[in-house]
Amino acid sequence: MGRSNKHDVTSTTPSLAIVQANPHPHKDVVPTEAPIVSSYNDHIRPLLDTVDKLRNLNVMQEGIQLPTIVVVGDQSSGKSSVLESLAGISLPRGQGICTRVPLVMRLQRSRSPEPEIWLEYGDKIVPTDEEHIAQTICAATDVIAGSGKGVSDTPLTLHVKKAGVPDITMVDLPGITRVPVNGQPENIYEQISRMVMKYIEPQESIILNVLSATVDFTTCESIRMSKQVDKTGERTLAVVTKVDMAPEGLLQKVTADDVSIGLGYVCVRNRIGEETYEEARMQEELLFRTHPMLSMINDEIVGIPVLAQKLTQIQGMMISRCLPEIERKINVKMEISVLEFNKLPIVMASTGEALMSLMDIIGSAKESLLRILVHGDFSEYPNDQKMHCTARLAEMLNRFSDNLQAQPQAVTEEFLMDEIKVLEERKCIGLPNFIPRSSFLAILSQHVDGIQDKPVEFIKEIWDYIEVVLSSVITTYSDNFPQIQSSIKRAGRNLMSRTKERSVNRVIEIVEMEKLTDYTCNPDYMTSWTQKTTSQQNFINSVLHDENKPENFALPGFGDVKISHLRKYHAHLLQQAFDMKMRITSYWTIVLRRVVDNLALYLQFSVKNLVNSQFQKEIVAEMVDPRAGGGIDRMLEESPSVASKREKLKNSLKLLKESKDVVAAIVDQNSVYADR
Repeated sequence: MGRSNKHDVTSTTPSLAIVQANPHPHKDVVPTEAPIVSSYNDHIRPLLDTVDKLRNLNVMQEGIQLPTIVVVGDQSSGKSSVLESLAGISLPRGQGICTRVPLVMRLQRSRSPEPEIWLEYGDKIVPTDEEHIAQTICAATDVIAGSGKGVSDTPLTLHVKKAGVPDITMVDLPGITRVPVNGQPENIYEQISRMVMKYIEPQESIILNVLSATVDFTTCESIRMSKQVDKTGERTLAVVTKVDMAPEGLLQKVTADDVSIGLGYVCVRNRIGEETYEEARMQEELLFRTHPMLSMINDEIVGIPVLAQKLTQIQGMMISRCLPEIERKINVKMEISVLEFNKLPIVMASTGEALMSLMDIIGSAKESLLRILVHGDFSEYPNDQKMHCTARLAEMLNRFSDNLQAQPQAVTEEFLMDEIKVLEERKCIGLPNFIPRSSFLAILSQHVDGIQDKPVEFIKEIWDYIEVVLSSVITTYSDNFPQIQSSIKRAGRNLMSRTKERSVNRVIEIVEMEKLTDYTCNPDYMTSWTQKTTSQQNFINSVLHDENKPENFALPGFGDVKISHLRKYHAHLLQQAFDMKMRITSYWTIVLRRVVDNLALYLQFSVKNLVNSQFQKEIVAEMVDPRAGGGIDRMLEESPSVASKREKLKNSLKLLKESKDVVAAIVDQNSVYADR
């Protein structure tokens, strides 16, 4: 089968050539280029530069994901070997688990002929060189994950600044293993699975799935995991390693695509033993050109140079596709950060400025309370039902009214006996058909005593609710001044305590007034009393003159009432007791309604007075009073939490602004790639 000579390692670009470390001191150092550089053309390079600049700015700490090549595979599938072949550097190799932490490889071009290589983890920076990269990585891994076989989610970053190396970042993750071996933790599979999913789940990640030619692809854990987050395979590229160990059927595997790899396959031969990178590439080219089975595979999907070219092109297209969304996220994040920054309090330099700020806080809180407590405007709290105050107050008043008017009258089980007892004890010399006013007031007082706790409980409930509302509003408007927030809230509680005490006293007066007089101008009283007294004569006749001596009498408005116990009393006493019963019943309905009306009017008045007159005046007075532990002076001292938030937002805005400029410089140049 004819094949092109596209893997000829002599076709290098001088300006991109790099010198590899020579593991054989007795051999001449041979200048070669890292394969990924071969496909690093001028059109894609600006895209990769842009992403690397964003990565250097740490834009990911703002929650903005960047396109990243993530290398995954089952244990011993050859992941690290693929990476070192791509980058031209040596990584830890050996039996069992080689990569135990996420290894972030950041390659950066340098004009210096001398390479700079260092590791970074935590707050440590460890310099190294090409010859000792593997040992340094192993030592750093032991520090992060321990010297055993355990893994850690803490990343280890390898920086390589070297002439001709492209600016690109790749992440090598620990190999996936189901069964713990050689001292690995029992939950090693769960630990690695969580780590892998964390890195491959973002839609910006390019999944480089490394598969060994010696296994059935459909059984690979790395395939199962990548399909969970990339069902169509549109951002997954498969690399088949160890092709020289299992060439039989490989062509069918990569062409049948039983596992839906959207970006296709690349078959490679990794460096073996002490081969130099150039020797490994020459052997790879020879293998795919001369092997009877492997030579059948299309030369467009074989070799490290092809893999490098595909990765670079794929990453370029992914960056082009993601840049508009990255730009949008940066803008949204900037808008949010600007809003948060503008909400921070102005740093004040004098007591006068502090007092003005305090007045602004209290004034804004007052306006908010006026809207929700008086005007019924809930636009500030559309979804918080407890802050829809006029509606809640109306509900509480209606419940109180229903409960109060449903309260049974304080009477004995025997009809008219309360009235008879009062009349007998308060009788005096005079005409028999007059009801002593003192008797009526005594009965009225008994009724009032029976309900006097209800209005007091109601007004306490009202002010407890309003106190919660007031505290919530104060918290909202003083949030930028945590150093005085507790003082303002304490002043608010003191105000509510005084208001509640005044209100309770006023309600007690309202109730007590009902004991002092029996007056109403409401015509319903006479109408009701007249209707009820029409049954008086029939009632007296049934008690004293009915030969059948009935036990009960059907009295309109009262139902069947017992009357047998009344036959021992004189007719004039029964007439007085019946009349007083009808009068107190008619009048009591008016009393209850009047109590509800008075409390409703007083509630409206006192709430409005609290917001309009008392709130601002009394809270400000307490805040500026040194004897009350006023907090004006403390406003001059910015709290540590606000200072920290201010600094964090300033740094975030600076980072986002620089990131926005970086993206703006390149996004217009990528319309061509976005359409591909």
